[in-house]
Amino acid sequence: MNKHHESTGPSDEQQITLRGPAELADALPYLMGFHPNDSVVMVALHGGRGRFGGRLRLGIPQAAQEWPSVAEQLAECLIKGSERRGGRPDAIVIFLCQDPADGETGNQTMERLRPFAQRLRTACGALDVPVLEALCISDNRYWSYVCPDARCCPAEGNPLAMPGTSVMAAAATYAGIQVRGSLREMEARLTPLTRTVGEGQQSALDAAGSAMVPKLLDQEGRKEVGSATLKLARRLMDRLGQAPAAAPSLADINDDRLIGDEEAASVILGLQDRETRDRAAEWMEGPEADLALRLWRALARRCVAPYEEHAAAPLTLAGWVSWSTGDEPAARVALGLALRLDPGYTFAQLLHEACNQGLDPETLRRCLRGERSTRMARHGRRTERVAGARPVRVRPAGRARARTGSTRPGTGGTPGRRRAGRPGVQGRRGTRTGR
Repeated sequence: MNKHHESTGPSDEQQITLRGPAELADALPYLMGFHPNDSVVMVALHGGRGRFGGRLRLGIPQAAQEWPSVAEQLAECLIKGSERRGGRPDAIVIFLCQDPADGETGNQTMERLRPFAQRLRTACGALDVPVLEALCISDNRYWSYVCPDARCCPAEGNPLAMPGTSVMAAAATYAGIQVRGSLREMEARLTPLTRTVGEGQQSALDAAGSAMVPKLLDQEGRKEVGSATLKLARRLMDRLGQAPAAAPSLADINDDRLIGDEEAASVILGLQDRETRDRAAEWMEGPEADLALRLWRALARRCVAPYEEHAAAPLTLAGWVSWSTGDEPAARVALGLALRLDPGYTFAQLLHEACNQGLDPETLRRCLRGERSTRMARHGRRTERVAGARPVRVRPAGRARARTGSTRPGTGGTPGRRRAGRPGVQGRRGTRTGR
């Protein structure tokens, strides 16, 4: 089970009254920012009028034996998370969203998921929070697991409202809220290229790993690789910015064409170093944020098999830039994928938790700005010292004095890494030097 669920904080900017299962089903994409395929979504309600609070999403576990434990974890997470953010829910709404499997109808999908819905209702009830409504959305129809009235909730289900025709759609349009398509479509923008297209990229990653891994294991070599990585990443961002604008459907394809396999491999391997990745995270606002986001997405797509885990770094950077620029749905998708690839990736864990708790990204932005200012000031002082250094006086050969230096063996060893990550496949594919 992927335990890195996605949740959001309270949403109370605008008062919208939703009446009945039909309007709840139509509201779901606007609550999440996308259509949540193959997902269980739980929404907390507060007060007598049922104000929407925290939301939580998780992929539906394929194995039915996992449903009881998953249901308990989700109920506890949503209720306790809501309490930390300021209020225990008064009720919960549950959505189970899944397209029919091959040869299956929407009604059969609903019945297959009914035991999971019941487990979720029981888990919430055990924590003294009732489930007000539980809906299944499948094949462009919805069913209620709560309503017993066949007149309003027939066995064949009810069709979803036409897109853009509901009260929620009108309110979302007025508020500037966009639905980004389906979760599957959003993840596709970050998914590695197919094997046929990615064969050249795999060879480039093999070659880059052979050349860069020895350097990443040495202190001076790491500095050299880090500097080269950031310079190359900046050049690629400039190249993306100078390219003619493309239609949204072609934007990712054009970005992929503008980045060579060797260039992508060098930056991907360089970002496995924690300090280099943290420096890259400083491209988080202003005009450079959009270019950085395009670059991180393109690099995530280049992490072809067997280098999939290396995508955790560019995916986390994509999630950070999205969160920093106010696109929380995209941030959660990118960070969720990073944690799916590497559940122990610390930077992604911290960002995911902060985003889910509704924290302000400005706190981290200030930290990164401070790091950059300190580094630039330190570099300026070094430059001044070099510029103002006194000329070296050369002693005559006969007056030279012998000095005991610190060049004996063993005094200049390479310091240990903060954390040595797993190498790639079979110990030879790349290196991970920090999370």
